[in-house]
Amino acid sequence: MSEKDICTEIDFLKSEIRRLRKALNELTPSLSAILKRRGFRIYKKEPSDDLLIPQEEFIDEYYEMLKKYSFRLFLRDVIKHQPLFTLQHVTRYATKEVTGEYINYLIKTGLAVHENSEYRLTKGLIKSFGETLEWFVAAIFKREFATEAIWGIKMKRPGIGGDYDLLAKIDGSILYMEVKSSPPKQIYQKEISAFFDRVYDLMPEIAIFFMDTELRMKDKMVPMFEDELKIRFPEPPGVTRMERELFEIQTERPKMFIINAKDSIINNIEKVLARYFRRSE
Repeated sequence: MSEKDICTEIDFLKSEIRRLRKALNELTPSLSAILKRRGFRIYKKEPSDDLLIPQEEFIDEYYEMLKKYSFRLFLRDVIKHQPLFTLQHVTRYATKEVTGEYINYLIKTGLAVHENSEYRLTKGLIKSFGETLEWFVAAIFKREFATEAIWGIKMKRPGIGGDYDLLAKIDGSILYMEVKSSPPKQIYQKEISAFFDRVYDLMPEIAIFFMDTELRMKDKMVPMFEDELKIRFPEPPGVTRMERELFEIQTERPKMFIINAKDSIINNIEKVLARYFRRSE
């Protein structure tokens, strides 16, 4: 079999997996029903105050653009330099030519307008890139893995904060993902502790702590998780490297992972799911 035939076969098998997963999702209870069985009721989800997305006609193209790490960094810089920004303000992570193309793309989609030598977002002030990143990662689960996914969820829970960045239904199981747009230097121990509080309140089958960065996770993030595990367990489970910047926490349930955006968010999520299902067999 030629290399081309092998690639074609792989693409076919991936499409079959997506088709079968979609069919299975339609046969299993909805995500809200599964949550209700666990005593969780959603009262808010998917806020739009800080959501930076274009009109429906541009959504597919915008989704593809967001796959580019440099474009996501560019959007963060645009938000940082509000209300007005210049080409010089947002040329940190790409060439002037590429950044100029990104600005023109925002104008084409109606997300930004040109005012003299400066630009501004048409929606007005956006507080952070967080909501848009959550929307994008939820779209990844829907489009690439044929799963039901919601983001920006608020649930009333006594004692424990009921805010979950992303929840997805994976073949009848719950996946919870904490989605961080900040670099490691802006993440503190209290955020790791809050992640564990939510995990052990909800008890999803899969929990992922995701950071939209290509920086090393071993230097700061992994030690903070190890410190938190020492607080919570008399015999703390280890944190092991799956590959590169993907890590697994050695707990029985839920299965927990720490990942970043190095190489591809989609590929990294796929590797986590593959690891989970192989261990679950």
